[in-house]
Amino acid sequence: MSTKLQQAANNADSRFTVAGVLRPQLNKVFPTHWSFMLGEMALYSFIILLLTGIYLALFFDPSITKVIYDGAYLPLNGVEMSRAYATALDISFDVRGGLFVRQMHHWAALMFMMAMFAHMMRVFFTGAFRRPREANWLIGVTLVLLGMIEGFMGYSLPDDLLSGVGLRIMSAIILGLPIIGTWMHWAIFGGDFPSDLMLDRFYILHVLILPGIILALIAAHLLLVWFQKHTQFPGPGRTENNVVGVRIMPVFATHAIGYMMIVFAVLAAMAGLTTINGIWNIGPYNPSQVSAGSQPDVYMLWTDGAARVMPAWELYIGSYTIPGAFWVALLCGLMVALLIAYPFIEKKVTGDDAHHNLLQRPRDVPVRTGIGVMGLTFFLLMTISGGNDHVAHFFQISLNAMTWVGRIGIIVLPPLAFFITYRLCIGLQRSDRAVLEHGIETGIIKRLPNGAFIEIHQPLGPVDENGHPVPLEYAGARVPKQMNQLGFADSETIGKFSPAEIGVSERVRDAEKQKHEEAVETLRALEANKDRDDRDVSPR
Repeated sequence: MSTKLQQAANNADSRFTVAGVLRPQLNKVFPTHWSFMLGEMALYSFIILLLTGIYLALFFDPSITKVIYDGAYLPLNGVEMSRAYATALDISFDVRGGLFVRQMHHWAALMFMMAMFAHMMRVFFTGAFRRPREANWLIGVTLVLLGMIEGFMGYSLPDDLLSGVGLRIMSAIILGLPIIGTWMHWAIFGGDFPSDLMLDRFYILHVLILPGIILALIAAHLLLVWFQKHTQFPGPGRTENNVVGVRIMPVFATHAIGYMMIVFAVLAAMAGLTTINGIWNIGPYNPSQVSAGSQPDVYMLWTDGAARVMPAWELYIGSYTIPGAFWVALLCGLMVALLIAYPFIEKKVTGDDAHHNLLQRPRDVPVRTGIGVMGLTFFLLMTISGGNDHVAHFFQISLNAMTWVGRIGIIVLPPLAFFITYRLCIGLQRSDRAVLEHGIETGIIKRLPNGAFIEIHQPLGPVDENGHPVPLEYAGARVPKQMNQLGFADSETIGKFSPAEIGVSERVRDAEKQKHEEAVETLRALEANKDRDDRDVSPR
């Protein structure tokens, strides 16, 4: 550090006395497994969403007031449209860099949602939601739901034909809710659809209320990760009481900045080279029109698929009618409820109430992994059903047949996926145990005196007096399956949970270094003795 920086830091510390507080925080250690970057990707995408959203808000008018378009996009000149749609066209064609920023905003929204989905799957399959991190799981599920609502309202604001159809579908689903449907519709839309107030309400929710809530939840999520410490996969030197990785300063911070720049560059390239949501090709919203092949963004496609495959069941209870759209809302609500409740259901069934800082390999918990794959199969089938008209058109098959394929598939395929996944996990467990008991297959075939052929295995541990491997206990870490994987271990920093053990990592590293140097010297001495013996017995 330069003298000026040292002086500035000393001046700041003399006024605010923050060195004692910041020093242990900057010494925190974070693991370096690639899957932990999924959460970072979501965070960086959200930052880009905020920056691009602020720029777009300077030029967008969410008014539904009708105007005659007279802008740069000539094919729509003279067409009556809402001011919201007109200003969206102006951003795309008249504002400098407007189309680039608008497309970058949309791509960042997709990356934000996909990164959160992937991050949630990583947390689920590795058991990172177990005690003491149930609160972070609930925050994560809430963030995914708010992100879906935020994204839906965002691409509904331009008031083009596609977004208008999506709003009409949402209006029908809300009105289909018994008893509370009309009240909810009035609260959300401000009257009958389309109302003069709906875009104003969506705009306030989209640019102010929901981003504020999401930002607060992200801050709470990061604070919990910070103070509860990060989980890690089992491996050399990793225990329930430490974290093996790199320190936040300077290594992790440098990597994080570089990774954020990569995310920014990828989104910028996608925005500059690919078109997304070309609203000028769709036209303004007209209640009498519905464009063929219309689908929402991919993270909302499963709700559209649920509406397409759900049978047209109607119930009549007294004076109340429960239309078919209600079952779509009920199905979506049940899926969300299961996501929220799963950590507590698993804890109740397994009786596991211990603190967990080490993650699990999916193969070691076949029931949970099977349940996750079953739910993922159900979700993907509904997502595919959301585009069943495209599939039917591309393969030249009946749309009605595709609908029935979706209906039968969501009943038959998820249980089948559970069974296959469960058996695969059991098979992988047996494969690991076989290596721990017998060693790694070397590919070397040996012929015994009796004429039999056996394969030579490389033991992973000690051998008994007969030369047979001593079976090793499975520790939850990856088991090497090839010869070139033997001896692999990282040399990352070990960080302790307790502040009183700050110097432990340095002592451990010094001990490992000394042990390595002693092993190298021993090997050199053995090689020297071998060379000397060879010279002694060589013919003169």
